[in-house]
Amino acid sequence: MRVYYSLYGRLLSMEALYNGFKKVKRANGAAGIDWQSLSDFALNLDGNLRQLLLELREKRYQPLPVKRVEIEKEDGGMRLLGIPAVRDRIVQQALLDILTPIFDPDFHPSSYGYRPKRSGQQAVTKATMFIREYGRHWVVDMDLSKCFDRLDHEIIIKAFRQKVADGSILNLIRMFLKSGVMIGDQLDATEVGSPQGGVISPLISNVYLDAFDQEMKRRNHRIVRYADDILILCGSKSAADNALKVAVKVLEEDLKLTVNRNKTHIAHSGDGVKFLGVEIYSGYTRIQEKKLKKLKARVKQITKRNKGSNLVTIIKELNPVLRGFANYFKIANCRSVLKGVMSWVRRRLRCIQLKQWKKPAKLHRRLKQLGYKPPFKYIKMRSWRNAASPLVHLAMKNSWFDELKLFNLERVETGVFVPDIGI
Repeated sequence: MRVYYSLYGRLLSMEALYNGFKKVKRANGAAGIDWQSLSDFALNLDGNLRQLLLELREKRYQPLPVKRVEIEKEDGGMRLLGIPAVRDRIVQQALLDILTPIFDPDFHPSSYGYRPKRSGQQAVTKATMFIREYGRHWVVDMDLSKCFDRLDHEIIIKAFRQKVADGSILNLIRMFLKSGVMIGDQLDATEVGSPQGGVISPLISNVYLDAFDQEMKRRNHRIVRYADDILILCGSKSAADNALKVAVKVLEEDLKLTVNRNKTHIAHSGDGVKFLGVEIYSGYTRIQEKKLKKLKARVKQITKRNKGSNLVTIIKELNPVLRGFANYFKIANCRSVLKGVMSWVRRRLRCIQLKQWKKPAKLHRRLKQLGYKPPFKYIKMRSWRNAASPLVHLAMKNSWFDELKLFNLERVETGVFVPDIGI
């Protein structure tokens, strides 16, 4: 195993910090505890970067505490995020650019979270392959409780020290871990954990959990891991029971993490295995119901009838949501589901247009322009039921929405595998 001794000097250049700033800006993100936004930092970009460079060169750099932010999880709990200041995110990004090429190539091939050129779709494809082609129908579905918040600092440094012998780099990592968290006006020390929201935290978690990945590989267990979402795929119930015991021992005793016993369980692919938004069955894959509900809630928010925007504007806002959903969930066998969602979306848009036309006369005028001959039935223009009526469909055909450039879910190829090069 190659060990790197002189890495800190790579940080000490305007180019490294400027490249870090560009990537941080692309990721956007909120201000830290100093309330300095990305746009504020960019107003004096050269001066701010030179100040950072001077502090790093003279070893005077000290990261600010992270800002505590809570966001609601889908299961009703709260996820604790730590938002570093912009200047600290830039240094973290520059450090990440140095460390990723050192550690990433040797990670387990079935680790997919927060890695270059790897995706959740590839993780689902790998799990699907193990189930359907390798006959590993018994699956240990593991859940870790607050993984980022419970990473042991000494284990982190020990894991990085295996490849990095540069004390200045290790000290920088330790400073980010120990920077503390600001909760309101109170500063809390951080004795464990790496703030979820930090630029370098995903790499830290992958380096940390690679010990688990490699131990499972040494024991010939097939795994698929995306961050702290872990599947262990086995050929029998007894093998799954054994794999679960081994995994719990490695995670809790060796890595000092906590396995959530309430959510960790053994599943059979005949009943479905939930993973990264889909349910993988022995012969097909479907979208989890909660993901469909989340999509519909977002669409409802965009397509409120009292919004006041015209249809073209609404469609422009809607398209990225539909496209993003389709681009990810095309890994599922969901053609009929997408067709149903698309029909519902068009109905909501027809409802908006009816309300904006206000009077039936405008609907009738539209029908005459299309070549249909009266008499036409008068309908209520604010009725959800009437948005599905034959007259409204004639006035606003599916092809009309295509002309308005509405993203069409019905044309998405589904059941698409997204493989990677490693098994």
